[in-house]
Amino acid sequence: MARSQLPMSRNTLLGILGALVAVLAMSLFTVDETQTAIRFQLGEIVQDNYKPGLHWKWPLINNVRKFDRRLQTLDTEPERFLTAEKKNVIVDAFAMWRVEDVRKFYTTVGGDPTQANVRLDQIVKDSLRSEFSKRSIQEVVSGDRVQIMETLSRLLREQATHLGIAAVDVRIKRIDLPPDVSNSVFSRMKAERLRVAKDFRSRGAEAAERIRADADRQGTVILAEAYRDAERQRGEGDGQAADIYAQAYGKDQDFYRFHRSLNAYRQSFSSRDDLLVLQPDSQFFRYFNQSQSSAALPQLSPAPSSETPQPNPALSNEQTPQLSPAPSSEIPQPAQ
Repeated sequence: MARSQLPMSRNTLLGILGALVAVLAMSLFTVDETQTAIRFQLGEIVQDNYKPGLHWKWPLINNVRKFDRRLQTLDTEPERFLTAEKKNVIVDAFAMWRVEDVRKFYTTVGGDPTQANVRLDQIVKDSLRSEFSKRSIQEVVSGDRVQIMETLSRLLREQATHLGIAAVDVRIKRIDLPPDVSNSVFSRMKAERLRVAKDFRSRGAEAAERIRADADRQGTVILAEAYRDAERQRGEGDGQAADIYAQAYGKDQDFYRFHRSLNAYRQSFSSRDDLLVLQPDSQFFRYFNQSQSSAALPQLSPAPSSETPQPNPALSNEQTPQLSPAPSSEIPQPAQ
């Protein structure tokens, strides 16, 4: 009898232990680092925003729902918006958000991220429509783009708080023009750029002409001043040369006349074909006539005119120039 009761007691103990393990497993739950949770009691929220770790709940009475608290991305569909110029632009934007108040998040959107994206998408598009309607195409493309994104982020944070969501940032990815507007906008931009380029070219041409005229004027002034200085120096040099010649030849006028006559003979009879038709008693041949009359040492006789050089008595026989008779083939003989 005792032997039959022992196995029953062991099976009962094992059943009790199994039940306890099952109850304990149903009473404990874990929250991951990337999650947050809400504990319900018969459909009513009794605790929210659980921290990561191991937590306790009543089995069969409480149930737990977990939510992802990491950053979520809302990628809106591109949509057309009107600018202040009544021009359509296609805007593509995205937003970053995460769950901040899990109780509000559950009560407003049912804890569904898809529903949260729908609500946030409507907020973002309404804000874009309001901001773009105040600005021109140039302002939304380049001028006020950063300011628009800051305004969108601020508006989204204010309105997403009611959904239990923390809006982190809103960014505009792309702003395009519709095909029917692109051609007219590009044509206007091209005309504007051409006008600016033409203005720059005209200014450059004006500056180039002004620089060229100034350079020509400076070149003319420099050449004139250089020519003036050169002529002045040349005149001074000619004057000094004439003064030196006058002083040198004034010391012995007879020798100067004789030297000039020799130079004239050398230039006149430089070739065999040279021919002069002159009278034999011409002043040009006065030294030839004197050389024929004197065989050894020509004595400079006075010429008929006042220009005939007179012999200098101060010259000795060694200082007097010797004139040798020229060959008959080179110097014409006076006719008798």
